[in-house]
Amino acid sequence: MSNPLSPASHPNAPDADSGVRALINTRLVPEAFSQLAGNLAGYPFVKVVVDRANGAIHFLNNAAYPFHADYIAEALLGISSAEVDNKIDHYNRTFYFDPERRFYLGILSLHTRDDQRFFALETVEVDTMSLEMLRYFYEFVRGWIDPALPLLVKPANHFQEAMLGSVDAIEIPRILSHELFASSPYVVLNRGSTRGRIRTFANEADYVAHRHTLEWYDIIVMDKVPEDIPRLSGVINAQHTTPLSHINVLASGWQIPNAVQLGIFERIESQGLEGQWVEISAQPEAPELWLKKIERPAEADKPPAWRATKVKIEEPEIIDIPILPLSRLRMSDRSRYGTKAANLGELHRLLAIGSEKATGFYRVRRPPRANLLPYLAKALEVGPDADLDKEAIKFLRGLVHLPQGIAVPFSIQQRVFESSPKIQQAVGKLKMALELNARQVDALCVSLQQMVLAVRIPSEIIDLLDAQIARHLAGVSTFVVRSSSNAEDLENFSAAGIYESINKVSTADRIFESIKQVWSSLLSPRSVRLRQEAGISLDDVYMGVIIQEEIPSQMGGVLITTNPANRADFRNVYFNLSTTS
Repeated sequence: MSNPLSPASHPNAPDADSGVRALINTRLVPEAFSQLAGNLAGYPFVKVVVDRANGAIHFLNNAAYPFHADYIAEALLGISSAEVDNKIDHYNRTFYFDPERRFYLGILSLHTRDDQRFFALETVEVDTMSLEMLRYFYEFVRGWIDPALPLLVKPANHFQEAMLGSVDAIEIPRILSHELFASSPYVVLNRGSTRGRIRTFANEADYVAHRHTLEWYDIIVMDKVPEDIPRLSGVINAQHTTPLSHINVLASGWQIPNAVQLGIFERIESQGLEGQWVEISAQPEAPELWLKKIERPAEADKPPAWRATKVKIEEPEIIDIPILPLSRLRMSDRSRYGTKAANLGELHRLLAIGSEKATGFYRVRRPPRANLLPYLAKALEVGPDADLDKEAIKFLRGLVHLPQGIAVPFSIQQRVFESSPKIQQAVGKLKMALELNARQVDALCVSLQQMVLAVRIPSEIIDLLDAQIARHLAGVSTFVVRSSSNAEDLENFSAAGIYESINKVSTADRIFESIKQVWSSLLSPRSVRLRQEAGISLDDVYMGVIIQEEIPSQMGGVLITTNPANRADFRNVYFNLSTTS
């Protein structure tokens, strides 16, 4: 059903031949801005170059110059773009780090808030402008734009944000990233195009009442999309949402278009699109979500292509596996203890003895550079001939602390489940319901979860767990009991947010209750449905448990090393943080 649309084919895409290549020392009125502008995340923007040496300002045609450096090379330095690429590190220092730089580079974007339009000026994230440089840049640009539109500085990094905090907002008006995000009418969370049927739900109660009518080809539209949605073809959020939420990570893994589009309900109603087939395209270069009514395709009667591609899962090992400290695990143990426990074992090993893999990211070719090892050496404050593997491990050991803990294998879960005839019988009923795609699946899952929570753990297993906790976690007063399944972090199946972990566990009884709670999350309606859709059999999934020391912290969350909205982005990592984690 996928039908990708080229961003350039969007009806509002700029044309490199439609106007001037740059506007030089000319006031940027709205008409000229529109002619030069590109679009990103729903906002029109124009690249700006201030030539301080000559007191000149250049507003670039985005379609003609994808990068500031291309224009500077061609129009101001008289050299080729290839020459800039060959000396990219030199020019990056010149453009972004040199306090005596000739060129000031930025982005001028147009926004609307409370029915008032305004410009926002920002540099790139790595720019090290001083306060006086930023002040000069702001005042110079302000002198060349339409005076009817306010100009605000958008700090591009925490350094700039802190620096501007020392200046009166009347002197240098500013707006923060989260303020712009909250006012954006259109945000692409996962780019893509597809065809499907529009399904709108007014609220969660409306969704729950009609969830059973959803099909794989549906495109769901809600103010806040619930995390228990089945696999669909598209997600449209009518209100703003956390970009790194579980549902957005799932949508990224499913490779479906996902966007915030304010006013989408009114648009759907005015065009009579509820329940109709449409073609949509969510592209960050576009000013809004592209939406077009179409006839129902013949392929809609066929199963989706992803159903034919079963998620591969290693055969689990469940016979006589010991409880081990996390530091003893390796990645090969994921079929016994789960992916999360195995990854923690690898981290323990990395910090204990080091690994050449620690610098692997920096060794990959990054054209036009051979690699990023010189940047790593500079960040570690060592010479170019230093042993970067050893230096990297030394750096990590000084910053990273891994709480001690133990890993409870799949075999313990299996022994407990086998000790209960009621659980065995209920598992058999659930398997049959899944084969028949029966509507009773959710009810059977909930009933089975209750049985797991109520089951009595055999005394010999309690003694075994007690002994290992006393041996490896002596002196620990508060624990975190975490899930570690073999059905998570797989190719085409992330399982983001579908299994339970429990923190602030401080008694022995609570530890055993928490273990059962983690096991029961393997059988939640949501997790069972998502695995069934991915072709993962109930027979093949198991849940390991991690019992770790809880470390007091002001903030906690998840580090995401790949941009879910742009997998080609290798420059950034993301934190989803909470003060209550």
